[in-house]
Amino acid sequence: MKHQLRYITAVSVLFLLVISSCSDSFLNEKVEDQYSTDINDRESLRATLILMYEATSNFYSKSDQQGWPALWNVGTDIAWPVQYQGVEIPFFRYNTLTPDVHATWWMWRWEYDIIENANNAINNIESKGMAIEGMTEERLAAYNAEARFFRAKAYEELATLFGPVPIVTDPIAEPKFDFTRAPLSEVNALIEEDLQYAVQNLPDFGQTEDEQRVSNAAASQLLAKHYLRVGKYAEAEAQADRVINNPNFTLVNARYGVKADQPGDPFSDMFWKGNMRHSQGNSEAIWVLEMENPSDVRGGSTGAPQQRRVWGGSYHSRNGLMPADSLGGRGIARLRLNNWVLYNLYDEGDMRNSRFNIHRQHWYNDPSSELYGQPVPYEGADTLFILTPYTMKWKHFDPRDTFGWGMWKDFILMRLGETYLLKAEAQVQQGDMAGAAASINVLRERANAPLVTAAEMDLDFVLDERARELLAEENRRMELMRTDKLLDRATDAYNYGAPENSTIEGLRDANKLWPIPISEIQLNTEAELTQNPGY
Repeated sequence: MKHQLRYITAVSVLFLLVISSCSDSFLNEKVEDQYSTDINDRESLRATLILMYEATSNFYSKSDQQGWPALWNVGTDIAWPVQYQGVEIPFFRYNTLTPDVHATWWMWRWEYDIIENANNAINNIESKGMAIEGMTEERLAAYNAEARFFRAKAYEELATLFGPVPIVTDPIAEPKFDFTRAPLSEVNALIEEDLQYAVQNLPDFGQTEDEQRVSNAAASQLLAKHYLRVGKYAEAEAQADRVINNPNFTLVNARYGVKADQPGDPFSDMFWKGNMRHSQGNSEAIWVLEMENPSDVRGGSTGAPQQRRVWGGSYHSRNGLMPADSLGGRGIARLRLNNWVLYNLYDEGDMRNSRFNIHRQHWYNDPSSELYGQPVPYEGADTLFILTPYTMKWKHFDPRDTFGWGMWKDFILMRLGETYLLKAEAQVQQGDMAGAAASINVLRERANAPLVTAAEMDLDFVLDERARELLAEENRRMELMRTDKLLDRATDAYNYGAPENSTIEGLRDANKLWPIPISEIQLNTEAELTQNPGY
């Protein structure tokens, strides 16, 4: 008891000494809470913009759900879930897609977080202008355009996934519980306004402050895709042409980069770590999200990207095989390319189906194995996830981490190959089948694939060609939802031969859109946030 009393007395004396030594000025603090939106100098504004790149990377490096990259591709027309983790299930067993699934909540929150940061930047720029220390009129316009690009991107994805959504254009300065869904026409108008501003005011490609930051070419690419979704096809073609005619970009037609002295082809060169950026020789790169191993560069990555593990085969599970650079590193095959992609999609000789781009044949590579150097038979259940053919676009191997938890290589978010496909889609929708064939033939000529004719052109052919060119790069689910083709193509015609546990079930008209997250509806206590039909 005496010791306890001494302790209390000592603390009391210390407290009195602290109080007696404090002045009024010491206690005169400005408290900033999570709703503070104040930006007063260039560095603070720049940090707000950079935060949107970091937030964007969270989509690609989300590692709390290993199956995250898979859910955007299974249950479509290109891939089956095989070693699935769980988050993917509602996206091929569509009858389990309900308003409380993880993905819908996460996407809604993620997109609105980006919108909030963009609104904060836009509001400060437009209300304070030159009062922001260190700014010029030109830089204010460029930073405003950069923030508007990200706001438009977020709303474009929200509109694709959910349809009409609440429009928020001012920073949130206090808790708000009365959101309502705006008509889709109003959401589309905001996206168009933001992207037109971005096209006009973002720096030219090569003139941005940092290589990975978006240019006016990236804005044109996104605006072309938006115009396609809303049915403004001539405008979409014009924006695609702005990129195609930009002298900074050419298709990769020759070997280059870190593996140029090894067997390969120009198409596969684009996807080696060290080759993916424009400055590294990728002449068709429009926007690349740079990623580095956090062990090498502090803050070089968010999370632990799982693309290689999701797309790559689990070949190392077979005795006599071990992870290797030449095999793309260690995968676990959370999905498998379906039979349509593996056996029907590509013409003979198409470079995009070469052994350097889709790995099909394994050879025992463990020197301790008595089978070392011999071909591995392709047969039986192993072909579903162990010896399955897989894309090499996500190849990545670090000998310091043969287990391969993360995949620290760049993400090509926009490249010229897709621009030609956006133009072809716009031409098909305008009835210009000859023009569409010409646009697609630019890619097929590069790929050494047979050229196509106007008579072969329709939207399905464009989507086929997107699969050939952009397999494992594009978000296949979003593209099928954007083009209103999910119900047409997530069928047995494309998914024939799927194993029993990988078949698509319960797909219905309601699945053209995602459900509004139930948590958002429940929290919105002062207004009605309506649910999408069928959920």
